Amino acid sequence: MQGAPPATAPGMPYGSPQPVPGPYQGAGSYGFQAQPMGFPGGFVPPPVQSQPTMDGTIWMPIPPSIPNCPPGLEYLTQFFNHDQIDQILIHQQLEVLEIVTGFEENNKYELKNALGQRVYFAAEDTDCMTRNCCGPSRPFTMRIIDNLGREVIRLHRPLRCSACCCPCCLQELEVQAPPGTTVGYVVQNWHVCLPKFTIQDEKRKDILKINGPCVVCRCCEDVHFEVMSLDETCPVGRISKQWTGIVREMFTDTDNFGISFPMDLDVKMKAVMLGACFLIDFMFFEHSGN
Repeated sequence: MQGAPPATAPGMPYGSPQPVPGPYQGAGSYGFQAQPMGFPGGFVPPPVQSQPTMDGTIWMPIPPSIPNCPPGLEYLTQFFNHDQIDQILIHQQLEVLEIVTGFEENNKYELKNALGQRVYFAAEDTDCMTRNCCGPSRPFTMRIIDNLGREVIRLHRPLRCSACCCPCCLQELEVQAPPGTTVGYVVQNWHVCLPKFTIQDEKRKDILKINGPCVVCRCCEDVHFEVMSLDETCPVGRISKQWTGIVREMFTDTDNFGISFPMDLDVKMKAVMLGACFLIDFMFFEHSGN
């Protein structure tokens, strides 16, 4: 796995400009500003490296289309370092109204690559009653939007039980890319004290395992969930909940995560690993500010 070449070679030119698909209509309601698209004929050239927007955000350059890759997931195939391990950083946005009133707001996240460039913007789409009655156990739909305003990934979490005394109806999350096309699932595995999950493909075939620590609440240090091979003998990646400071940890439920995975991992499974990170956030860390 380590010796496989990256999906896109470093320095490869982006080629001719690509036609711009229509923007996701709901992007504006999340406070998300897509990249400018005011070019003649509906075309937009790839932005220069580290091109900032009006709010100071630095975009990741638009990658070229890749055969057999779901549209929008090309961002997850780019190569940034020399050990063939890539990383996605997820920063949850601070909701001032939620802090002041105590009413749960829809979660919003900014997803960045290892260079600090924005890759995606994720926004929860759940009604007010569900958010405030069900709390972190709530079912939700998460829409992940790329820099052009397209919804490229959709996560769906049904209402399930996470108590170890009820192993018949554990947590599950479906990952669609693009929306309407299922590419995989994250399924919780029953264990008396350890958080355990299985990453499955669209046919429900087991692909990877995720093992968490016995104690997920730690002070002044990161919490790691190891992504393992199917036989649980070889680590292939990691989902880390990063320590953000005593004040933010105690008084808010905004969290930062890092996801690392090998570059030669199937791009659909990378999308499913993103979904696993959001499920872990809701299950173990969303309650800290309530």
